[in-house]
Amino acid sequence: MAAITDVSAPFPYDGPHALQGPIQQALTRVIDPELALSIVDVGLIYSVRVADGVAHVELTMTSPACPLSEVVLDDARTEMRKVLPAGHGLDIQLVWEPPWEPARMSAKARHLMGW
Repeated sequence: MAAITDVSAPFPYDGPHALQGPIQQALTRVIDPELALSIVDVGLIYSVRVADGVAHVELTMTSPACPLSEVVLDDARTEMRKVLPAGHGLDIQLVWEPPWEPARMSAKARHLMGW
């Protein structure tokens, strides 16, 4: 399994090509409960790296005061575990730098928000 770095994906991905699609689909199934949009479309995923049997995910929230951040994190863990090979670890980090901004949203999300 060759590792790839794909900057054309909706978020930076570095890891085995075979996992890129399943991981992207898994994270797309996680819905931001306040916006009713995928966390991928909202632009909350900063990076995914799979190395040495561990998937590392950096994600943020639209605001540090987000009351539902634990729901999003739990949902992301659940969906990621569905697609990772048996024995793979999972490390999801909530990060605040750089701060999230609306420009991170996909064109689809901006359209649905009326922007």
